[in-house]
Amino acid sequence: MKPVRIRFQTYEFGSLDIHVKSLRDKQQFLDSFGEAEGMGISPSQWPLFGVVWESSEVLAEKMMEYDIKGKRILEIGCGMALSSLLLNSRDADITATDYHPEVASYLADNVKLNNGNQIPFLRTGWENSDDHALGEFDVLIGADLLYEKQHIKLLTDFIHRHSKPECEVIIVDPGRGHHAPFSKRMVELGYSHSQYKPQYIDPLRQAFKGQVLTYIR
Repeated sequence: MKPVRIRFQTYEFGSLDIHVKSLRDKQQFLDSFGEAEGMGISPSQWPLFGVVWESSEVLAEKMMEYDIKGKRILEIGCGMALSSLLLNSRDADITATDYHPEVASYLADNVKLNNGNQIPFLRTGWENSDDHALGEFDVLIGADLLYEKQHIKLLTDFIHRHSKPECEVIIVDPGRGHHAPFSKRMVELGYSHSQYKPQYIDPLRQAFKGQVLTYIR
């Protein structure tokens, strides 16, 4: 089995440069011991963790200006963890989670690339109701999480389980068509909901087709 090809990129957010080691593209695959397969991750799904999606860039841009003082923050389904790396550079109290078995290794490498402090990480699935050690958070963030309709209840329950009584949830959704039932479920759980379409200052950048979804309790 061929080794995966990787790339190194630098993302600029104001005065911050975030360096990221990622997969070269979405054609890479390496599951030598069948760990991902055993977790139900198919070869086509395997590389999705390892590229930086546009939604992740939008979320990181928002986190560049976000008020982090006194807030415990969780990135859900972090993948390449661009927002976690940025928040770590801002000395935020950030924790990251993901289900994919390769994320922890890439996260550790990228923390070193950015000369940052270790980011607490837990590999967990949204259905794992025994993950109480993760605790509760003031702010929960995520990018491009609403892949499948059947994941809506799992994700909302995970968020609700790890939210403090007063909290904010920020999800960047590229427009896969599932955010309406997700928002309905969040409102049923007691969160207020708002959304907006981000606008880029750079006129040469293609408009983002999705929405920034915010839920407050």
